[in-house]
Amino acid sequence: MAVRKIVKIDEAKCNGCGLCVPSCAEGAIQVIDGKARLVSDVYCDGLGNCLGECPQDAITIVERDAAEFDEAKAMGHVAHASAAPESPCGGGGCPGSAMRNIERKSSEASSNVMETPSALINWPVQLKLVSPAAPYFEDANLLLVADCVPFAYAGFHSRILAGNPVVIGCPKLDDAAYYVDKLTDVLKLSSVKSLTVVHMEVPCCSGLSRIAEVAIGQSGKDIPFTDITITIHGEAVEK
Repeated sequence: MAVRKIVKIDEAKCNGCGLCVPSCAEGAIQVIDGKARLVSDVYCDGLGNCLGECPQDAITIVERDAAEFDEAKAMGHVAHASAAPESPCGGGGCPGSAMRNIERKSSEASSNVMETPSALINWPVQLKLVSPAAPYFEDANLLLVADCVPFAYAGFHSRILAGNPVVIGCPKLDDAAYYVDKLTDVLKLSSVKSLTVVHMEVPCCSGLSRIAEVAIGQSGKDIPFTDITITIHGEAVEK
């Protein structure tokens, strides 16, 4: 044992969202009983890649007596976890934010003739919760959509969402700087082919377009960008 830098998680602040779990390549963090916890000192390298993923600022780096980081044991731990059957918690994270692709058949029909089948192909959809390295971002025409759009635009599923991964957010109520950084990571780590922003006509909602423009610039990539405005009356206007 020696004094070294290591992760500390404030359980009082932690809400169990699980965003820190995929950011730890050594598998040192898991969500257990609704809280993120350090599984073992030997799995934590103390570099703090997980810090920036916590929206609650519940993770810090401290110096304390701890067993030395053991890379071999950490990688063995990760390999074992990857080989294990998928758990309801998606590898230790929140069950509600477990990453998944949703297969949709072209002939899929609802058992209720009054319902239109969903076109959603990815989960989660909240930008705060998605993994920047999610496989559904590869070679994708990504949609960045304001929370209110699907309620205002009746043709959202059939005319915009179909076949495309989507992330959602509210530029008025959420942290725009965090969204810029998260979207930048998505664009850097994936091969997104295009980005379409769909927002409401109210002035504050246009901030979503600015978030997309800054993220594209920070990614260093030349990604085609389309802006679609949905009016309060449910009409789509493309720029």
